[in-house]
Amino acid sequence: MRYRLSLIGLMASLLLLAGCDSPDADAPQVLEGKTMGTSWRVSLAGVDARRGAELRGKIQAQLDKDDRLLSTWKDDSALMQFNHSTSTDPWPVDAAMADIVTLSLRIGHYTQGAMDITVGPLVNLWGFGPQAQPTVTPDAGQIAAARARTGLQHLRVITAASTQWLQKDIPDLFVDLSTVGEGYAADHLAQLMEREGISRYLVSVGGALASRGMNAEGKPWRVAIQKPTDRENAVQAVVDINGHGISTSGSYRNYYELNGKRLSHVIDPATGQPITHNLVSATVIAPTALEADTWDTGLMVLGLEKAKAVALEQGLAVYLITKEQDGFAVWMSPQFKSFLVDSKN
Repeated sequence: MRYRLSLIGLMASLLLLAGCDSPDADAPQVLEGKTMGTSWRVSLAGVDARRGAELRGKIQAQLDKDDRLLSTWKDDSALMQFNHSTSTDPWPVDAAMADIVTLSLRIGHYTQGAMDITVGPLVNLWGFGPQAQPTVTPDAGQIAAARARTGLQHLRVITAASTQWLQKDIPDLFVDLSTVGEGYAADHLAQLMEREGISRYLVSVGGALASRGMNAEGKPWRVAIQKPTDRENAVQAVVDINGHGISTSGSYRNYYELNGKRLSHVIDPATGQPITHNLVSATVIAPTALEADTWDTGLMVLGLEKAKAVALEQGLAVYLITKEQDGFAVWMSPQFKSFLVDSKN
């Protein structure tokens, strides 16, 4: 599975581990690798090198399994088997997939359809999926045809005591979980750390992170929100996310130019076209990385004013950055302010 920043070959994380460990502190174990077309990173405190080496293989094996479940780039993944099927009968799925889809449908409702996991045909049409980038701008007919194959109302989850199903009411509905897969995988890594008895960690998959406990200095794990520019290490703000998940969606890296116009990978289901508003980054802190990853996508699609309204209505911890003529402007919800490092010093 390839995620929202991976297509340009850069590390997908919009959130960078802040340099919080001093030379005098016990160095943490930092494990890194590749998965789902992006990068993963696990920082551990109180773990020696031998234990870290043991964990590396378990981490990669779990992420590979997640990829086989959710990938839209592997035709034999569990998700693609559902997508390839033209049956409108209930389709048995893994409990994890049912949970992811259920949360996505719920947040899709709260964002007035802006968070839409059925938007795959439009993503592919505009060249941000497995298909090649178009050489000409898709016309109104092509957009309308792709939109006719999308819509959250065409998908439902059926749950029983021991079995779950997905069901679509149009045969060619295409479910794309790329926008939420990073959050799911980050939470899954956190669960792996818990099972392994690790209580001090910061895990990330692409732009989604989760943490618990303290770093090697005995301080909360800190995460830097990146300034929305082409400079990878430009920091906009720093937050403590101890015990929470965080995710950022941005429109400023994964794009291409066609006929002299910059096209963002963020597609608005309502128009069937890439977004054109000035909201360039949306960061969400939530109880889980999956929740954060699901909300940030919908907020990015909505744009500043609608995103603010949803954040306030739902009580979300949200940090929004807009591109203005003279630079960038920031808006944050009251819930987000408590996570800012500066507000605690």
